[in-house]
Amino acid sequence: IPVNPAIGGEHVHGEFVFSELSELGDRIDIVDIFRRSEAAGEVVDQAIAIGAGAVWMQLGVVNLEAAARAEAAGL
Repeated sequence: IPVNPAIGGEHVHGEFVFSELSELGDRIDIVDIFRRSEAAGEVVDQAIAIGAGAVWMQLGVVNLEAAARAEAAGL
């Protein structure tokens, strides 16, 4: 399910793009973060808020503070 604040409301490959994780409404097992390191923190905070099961940061994306928050929340 695509989530991207820059293109929320549009369609990509036939899929509706949501602006925020909170708009999904369903339980999310894993949030794959394909954003710059400095943007990962906001996504992690949203994942924690919606009760996601896990977060995964793309190789090369490093945000130690966000990772610590995710771990502390059990993600």
